[in-house]
Amino acid sequence: MSETAPDERVLVVDFGAQYAQLIARRVREAHVYSEIVPHTITAAELAERAPSALIFSGGPKSVHEPDAPSIDPAIYDAGVPILGICYGAQLLARDLGGTVAKTGRGEYGRTELSVSDATLLFADRDPQQVWMSHFDTIVEPPRGATATASSPETPAAAFEDPNRRIFGVQYHPEVLHTPRGQQLLERFLLDGAGLSATWTMESFIDSAVASIREQVGDGRAICGLSGGVDSAVAAALVHRAIGAQLTCVFVDTGLMRKGEGDQVVETFRRHQGIELIHVRAGERFFERLSGVTEPEEKRKAIGELFIRIFEDASGGIEDARFLVQGTLYPDVIESGTGHAAKIKSHHNVGGLPEDMTFELVEPLRSLFKDEVRAVGSQLGLPDEIVWRQPFPGPGLGVRIIGEVTPERVAILQEADAIVREEIHAAGLERSIWQAFAVLPDIRAVGVMGDERTYGYPVIVRAVTSEDAMTADWARLPYEVLESMASRIINEVPGINRVAYDITSKPPGTIEWE
Repeated sequence: MSETAPDERVLVVDFGAQYAQLIARRVREAHVYSEIVPHTITAAELAERAPSALIFSGGPKSVHEPDAPSIDPAIYDAGVPILGICYGAQLLARDLGGTVAKTGRGEYGRTELSVSDATLLFADRDPQQVWMSHFDTIVEPPRGATATASSPETPAAAFEDPNRRIFGVQYHPEVLHTPRGQQLLERFLLDGAGLSATWTMESFIDSAVASIREQVGDGRAICGLSGGVDSAVAAALVHRAIGAQLTCVFVDTGLMRKGEGDQVVETFRRHQGIELIHVRAGERFFERLSGVTEPEEKRKAIGELFIRIFEDASGGIEDARFLVQGTLYPDVIESGTGHAAKIKSHHNVGGLPEDMTFELVEPLRSLFKDEVRAVGSQLGLPDEIVWRQPFPGPGLGVRIIGEVTPERVAILQEADAIVREEIHAAGLERSIWQAFAVLPDIRAVGVMGDERTYGYPVIVRAVTSEDAMTADWARLPYEVLESMASRIINEVPGINRVAYDITSKPPGTIEWE
């Protein structure tokens, strides 16, 4: 599968932190490519990845616990620069001759950091506000390192060993509550690790194009357009690489948002100059989903049928060996990897059939959503595609709880259109990550026109997020919610109640299935 291989690569070693993905994103914001790996990685496996630097994440455990996560000791002898954050800093101190004590006094929230001197990590001695979240305390830094900052409860809140290129901070520089945290990360990356910070979306496009051309050669490829941002950007990127060797297949599953199928066809056939085959397959998908109610089975059924349609009806490109997909880094993590538990199968990752005959081309597999949008803009895609809210590959099939039927899809399409119209009218499209409607598999009693009704409730879901790895429920203005509810109940037959989902991720996921 097609992926870029940057010359400089930072590996974020995950010790169970809630902020591991955020660390990786902050590194990328410094124009250095980063990936997340498990703390169980061995020195030999690490050598194969050839990292330019390592960042040890925080974690929920104490280094004094018997089952506390650790690292292969041989990694310390690999000569790779290391920055430890919170638990990661404590691990460095414990393993390399320092002292981590149980003082009985932790630090949580905003804390003032006193800097002892201008050093590699700190530009000056000015006090800083930082975000702490720890109970154990670094009393002595690793052997050979110098404590360069302290806090009221932590004598070695930061330490540095420039000769060995070992650094640690007890606080969390990756969070916005640490105002100068990004500056510290960049000083580690540029000065401590000596990186050049040249990874940009322009450089990504150049390397991705070269990688795609090498993988596909003179072969033919098809791209499954779903109507979402990811597949659209993947198609534009592959088209730049191989031109007429690519044909896009838009499979209209019958599970699209209202009016979306026509917009996809219009954009790619007329404005992007890409050959597009439009397959109307709603009946096949409804037949395949008949009686299917379990979420994982739904996703796998939809993913398998996508592939079968590509294999059966390729419209004159039966010799195509490559299938282009808009798989993203969060898709890979959530579908389960060697270092992440499976949360749910994404139809384009865990839902693919084992006997699939295509070779996958996944040029966006290493990117987060905001990076994909930047690539789309660089490639000249219109804003209505680039800034379209994320839409799952299985479409409304995972927003209908229980069996998916044409009647239930029609109801949800109308309710969902109203949600999106109200978000647009309120000017909230750019500040909301996703806003949509969900149709549950229950009925509720209501009163309409002095008569008893027994109709479906609709659940409105709106979240804010940076990358879909975590999300918070959106605090929509009451008047927006009121307008949504009033319109849905009055304009969509079969709906008599509207609820608003105020669950964040975690513990919930963004989609309901």
